Amino acid sequence: MGSAKNSSTAARKARIEEMRRTERARERRNRALTIAASVVVVVGLVVGGVVLVNSQSKDSTASGDAKGSGDSGHFTTGKDGVKTWSGKLSRTHVTSKVSYPMHPPVGGNHNPVWLNCNGDVYPKQVQDENAVHALEHGAVWVSYTAKASKADVDALAAKVKKTPYSLMSPYENQAAPLILSAWGHQVSVKSASDPEVDKFFAAYVQGPQTPEPGASCTGGVMK
Repeated sequence: MGSAKNSSTAARKARIEEMRRTERARERRNRALTIAASVVVVVGLVVGGVVLVNSQSKDSTASGDAKGSGDSGHFTTGKDGVKTWSGKLSRTHVTSKVSYPMHPPVGGNHNPVWLNCNGDVYPKQVQDENAVHALEHGAVWVSYTAKASKADVDALAAKVKKTPYSLMSPYENQAAPLILSAWGHQVSVKSASDPEVDKFFAAYVQGPQTPEPGASCTGGVMK
């Protein structure tokens, strides 16, 4: 009788111990799964945070480009008086105003729509952002202030009208009465008969500086 009772007690203890072992094993598995899930969550949060920061950084840069020209560098002047921009000239399309480091601008971020430059002569000042796009297409831009003589303005206008990939407009915020600009290049001339006028046109109308040679100078903005 006592032997049977002892045997039953031992069996019960064995079952209890087995249940405890099973429970401990289940707890270990659960802890492992919980830790693994936590690691996945943490990694996801870290990756998500990095992506968000990078995205915000890119957005901030794009916003800055829309306001600024995105350019860096300076002009160097050659023996012929032609100033060449030494450094970066960005080419991002933006729809807002751009603050250029030079006037008239010779490159940089610009409007998606170019200014017509098929020998177009504009009676009023044009938008820098559209004109810069025309320079990207290989145009030469003749600009002048109120200090330029009427004879010089008329003579240069006649030259522009017969020259595809050129345009002309008044521009008060410039350092000299008569300036010729191309992508990355600019020169001040004394008059319409200055030999540098023909040299500049010959060198830079669809010249090697053109970022987009052969791109259209019509079908853009006309004012």
